[in-house]
Amino acid sequence: MTFTLVAPQHSGLVASTAPEAPIAADARSAQTLARARRSRRLGLIPAFLILTVLAVISIFPIYWMFVTAFRPADQMLSTNPVPGPFSIENFAYVWETIPILGMLGNTFAMALGLAIGQLLIAILAAYGFARWSFRGQKILFLLFVGSWLVPFQVTMIPNYLLVAKLGLLNTVLGVMVPQLAAAFAVMLLKQHLDSFPRELLEAADMDGRGSWRTLWEVVVPNLRPALAALGIMLFISAWNEYLWPSLIMQQSGALIQVGIRGFLGAEGNNWGAVMAASALACLPIFLIYIFLQRYVVDAFVRSGIK
Repeated sequence: MTFTLVAPQHSGLVASTAPEAPIAADARSAQTLARARRSRRLGLIPAFLILTVLAVISIFPIYWMFVTAFRPADQMLSTNPVPGPFSIENFAYVWETIPILGMLGNTFAMALGLAIGQLLIAILAAYGFARWSFRGQKILFLLFVGSWLVPFQVTMIPNYLLVAKLGLLNTVLGVMVPQLAAAFAVMLLKQHLDSFPRELLEAADMDGRGSWRTLWEVVVPNLRPALAALGIMLFISAWNEYLWPSLIMQQSGALIQVGIRGFLGAEGNNWGAVMAASALACLPIFLIYIFLQRYVVDAFVRSGIK
């Protein structure tokens, strides 16, 4: 009698179980990645909470300004944060008392002219510091930037006396002249020009362009995003200026800052009119932010101070 041993057929079993190891590894990797993402999101919750609290703290004064502006006179000193009942009598009083549209137009022209003047001077100064090397360059630049750290109250009286001797009191030009040189703008543009490709400058020199043509035909077109961001920031800063315009324009109601101050007096403060005028003064800045939001955010990101 002869016995024949037949080996069991396991090929089908092997074929079906062989891919399980890579699949299981991929599943474990996906689970690990999902857990890492969840823990990362949970770790961001405290940061989001802090940013939310800071945003509420920043927005609340603006919210309170509009709530007070729309309140009737008999509820002007109410501390209720819930708006209502609504009234436009404060805005009507402001419209009838001061030439609000003319003041907004004059303030817009002043802020735009000051921003353009500061931008032009900053371009020339930063280009000079970044393009050429000369003796005492670092010391001069540090002194120039150091003037930005000097409080305005220190230079306010000398600037006022200078404007008075020039006969520019109660004029928009008197508000603009002492502020045309902005050290912050020079410092920011110099940082951009230090990283500007030297190959472009050398190519411009080889083409026979002088320093002046190189600045306006090569450098400035390549700095348009930075110039746009800086220009918007300078405009907003000039628009929000209150102390210096109020000091120079004592006998003139050309600017909105002076118009708002007119509702504050020794006989009493009309807070409803103050809030209504302030709300109208904020509208141009809100419009700028709505239409130029990307550049406004880029301005503050590039500045690194606000």
